[in-house]
Amino acid sequence: MSALATRNTRKLHLKLSVLIILVVAFAYGIDPAGFLSKRFDFSVDTVGLKNVFRATMGLYIAMCALWVTGILNDKYWFAATCSNVFFMGGLAAGRLISLVVDGYPGVYFFAGCFVELLLACWGVINLKKYLPGYGRER
Repeated sequence: MSALATRNTRKLHLKLSVLIILVVAFAYGIDPAGFLSKRFDFSVDTVGLKNVFRATMGLYIAMCALWVTGILNDKYWFAATCSNVFFMGGLAAGRLISLVVDGYPGVYFFAGCFVELLLACWGVINLKKYLPGYGRER
């Protein structure tokens, strides 16, 4: 495989993560009362709750900025990938805990958990595959 193909393959999980998380960020933050109330079984009707969703949007955008930095600059790929693994793994862990404690959340949240687990695992696989000595005994 050529160096360019390897570099692009190595960064694909970050590119997909950016696309997915940016869409979710804007869905949460631009009009939380409108978008979330139409798609889920709750309403966002207080300033405090709107603030929470807009803060979540800011956090998601900041994470995407780190991942884009890792896509554009190889020096930051490791940090971007590690943060992606923890971010996606943390979201998936929270959803799995909710699944056990609260029950089935609905198709959107269940699909989200699957994608988050997939991206977290993909990041770990890429760390093992593309970093010499990572994941191996020395």
